[in-house]
Amino acid sequence: MIDLDFDKVGGLLPAIVQDADNDAVLMLGFMDHEALQTTLRTGRATFFSRDRKSLWTTFAHIVSISVDRDRDSVLLRVRRSDCDSTEPQGFSDTIDWSPVDGDEALRSGADSTWSTGRCSDYSFHC
Repeated sequence: MIDLDFDKVGGLLPAIVQDADNDAVLMLGFMDHEALQTTLRTGRATFFSRDRKSLWTTFAHIVSISVDRDRDSVLLRVRRSDCDSTEPQGFSDTIDWSPVDGDEALRSGADSTWSTGRCSDYSFHC
C-alpha cells in the first residue's frame, strides 16, 4: 500500500468525494487510519467525524481512490446510492464576495497562469 502522510492534519487525511458520473464535488471529509482501512475493506467511503470522534459511512460504490503528490490527501470517485438520503448533495450555497483593493496587483504578479491561461499544480484559476 502507498505510504500516506497522516501527520499534516493531526492524524487525518482530507478526503475529497467526487461524483464519478458528473464530476461534481460532493464533500470534503477526513479519514484516520481506521476509516481508510474500512473504506478499502468494504468499498464504501468511511470517514472520521471530528465532532463525534467516531466513524461514519456513506456512498454505495467507490469507483477509484487517488492520492495527491504530497500523499497527504485522497480523492474518492464514487457512484451515489439512490436510496441513501443522508448522502451529501454537493456544494450548492454561494458566498457573495468581491475582490478587495490589491487583488488585481496580486493576480498580475502571482504567476504566469493568469495571463496565459495555462494551469499549474497549485493554481485555482483554471
